[in-house]
Amino acid sequence: MNPLHTPEHPRHLSRLNRIWIANPKYFITLCAEQRREILATEPVAAVLRDEWQNALEHHGWAVGTYCIMPDHVHFFCTDGERGTPLSVFIGKWKEWTAKRLKRSVGLEGTIWQKGFFDHLLRSDESYSEKWEYVRNNPVRAGLVVKAEDWPFLGHIHYL
Repeated sequence: MNPLHTPEHPRHLSRLNRIWIANPKYFITLCAEQRREILATEPVAAVLRDEWQNALEHHGWAVGTYCIMPDHVHFFCTDGERGTPLSVFIGKWKEWTAKRLKRSVGLEGTIWQKGFFDHLLRSDESYSEKWEYVRNNPVRAGLVVKAEDWPFLGHIHYL
């Protein structure tokens, strides 16, 4: 019996020790606390964009394309230089955006839900497919007729 195929390590998981993706890209979704519709305004978007712009310097993560919806955000990111764990980056980003949104925009209470959704992208094709789906979120939500009319879509770094 192969020692990798034990009850603790079933056959379908044995390939995981051989998977390595250079410069992995992640698709991230963060939701506002209680899905409050507080995010899709220009003052809030300016803070979020600024923190994404500074994410490489402050947290070691590069942020690519993003979509800010009224009650959640989507963005793509990759570890840029320091190897900070993804959960640390997201936690710090949420902490700093919340502080700034309270101070400069006047939002009150808890800004972000605990946790986040992340999906590891396995190819450039999946990045394109995911982005096409994300950029059409405002259309599906009935907020605009064409995705390019949504003012809260953008791009920070080339991933």
